[in-house]
Amino acid sequence: MDQARSRSSPPLVSRTTAVDEPGFAAAFDALSAPRTVWSAPDDALVIGGGAAATLTAAGSDRFASIREAATELFEAGDVHAGTEAARPRVFGGFAFHEGACDGDPWGPFPEARFVLPRTQLTVADNGTWLTVNAVGADADAAAVEDRLAREVERFAALGDADHGAVDGSAARSPRPGISESRRTTSREAWRESVGAAVDRIRDGDLRKVVLAQALEADLAADFPRAATLERLAEKYPDCHRYWFEPAAGESAFFGATPERLVSLRGRTVETDALAGTTGRGETPTEDEWLARELLDDEKNVHEHELVAETVRHQLEPFAASVSAGERRVRRLATVQHLHTPITAELDADRHVLDLVEALHPTPAVGGLPPDRALATIRETEPFDRGWYAAPVGWIDAAGNGAFAVAIRSAVASRRRATLFAGVGIVSDSDPDREWDEVQLKYRPILDELEADAGVDSAD
Repeated sequence: MDQARSRSSPPLVSRTTAVDEPGFAAAFDALSAPRTVWSAPDDALVIGGGAAATLTAAGSDRFASIREAATELFEAGDVHAGTEAARPRVFGGFAFHEGACDGDPWGPFPEARFVLPRTQLTVADNGTWLTVNAVGADADAAAVEDRLAREVERFAALGDADHGAVDGSAARSPRPGISESRRTTSREAWRESVGAAVDRIRDGDLRKVVLAQALEADLAADFPRAATLERLAEKYPDCHRYWFEPAAGESAFFGATPERLVSLRGRTVETDALAGTTGRGETPTEDEWLARELLDDEKNVHEHELVAETVRHQLEPFAASVSAGERRVRRLATVQHLHTPITAELDADRHVLDLVEALHPTPAVGGLPPDRALATIRETEPFDRGWYAAPVGWIDAAGNGAFAVAIRSAVASRRRATLFAGVGIVSDSDPDREWDEVQLKYRPILDELEADAGVDSAD
């Protein structure tokens, strides 16, 4: 179904039961397109297949359109969830800005798209749960219960002998290798773009702007979807990991982002300011030195404080109180970031998309002032951002939800991947240092594409 479902249509029917946990790859491969994967440090792992309902929107009102469609979808639902983690949720994301999905590789991706999986496996702290959902003509309780019984038998037969478990402990497909790569931005063009942005900042037209690059890679072997997600889960367990396929399932947008945009539960809001970056050291001593240097670096601290200040300001119209934690260093496998946790208590009940729309884009991926920064991005970047650096996440029937900022990401098809990475430009930015930081931010995805040592990925 799509967002045009009338209010007289049959309601959502959802049934859930506990099951034994199958291997991740076995479950992923058993599910039909479009497949969805969502995992976060404070959330269950969800692997979804098929679409009981699909909500799409475009244009400047895409957030409001999705909110309205999701609210209508969840009305009067007949739901037996078994556990809160397995309750019906729609998963998806938005384009960075209106018109951002016009070019390659974003053709299959609408400017907003959310899916209620037809079949869903949820791996939570209190067990593993199998859910089937139906909407419209398929929303018959007896038929849904029969389908759940059949799915339980099918998943029980999968086993995990030949598949990696959720922790990725078994053997899996090797990394594909890269046969050729192309940059959309040359080093010379980058220097000119950063220099022009710095001039605008020094002239007072901008305070900050985030400029990004794209890297196109032809793969030497088929892209190993499940294996890539398993490896990202192992390497980035403290990140939000996501996988979204458009309807045909021929390509997917995926990544492992350290940046939470917002989560809402009741009236409690959690978000982050994440800006300012350095690498990891070769030794613990070097790692600590780099972290201390980052905390003391005037350029990075300035960039970070712009983000933290703006996030607090954006929350204030909705909040009875806003508080920020202590600025600290957050360490990931390949980089270290300045990080400030921010919490708020709302002054009234709100839908999570109210907050998503208010916070996106944060200065960590857009800039300040937002309108001038966005204009600079659209004028400067020679590619379409699509869903890169945009909100991805989920919404439930209560209007609660969790969204991440889709960085450390790529679009991949069978033999091609397009990676995205960006950096914040402020008044004292150096083009060559910013270039090096972009290359560092490609690494989480690039590491999963480059061939394993000693392995020939070519056919």
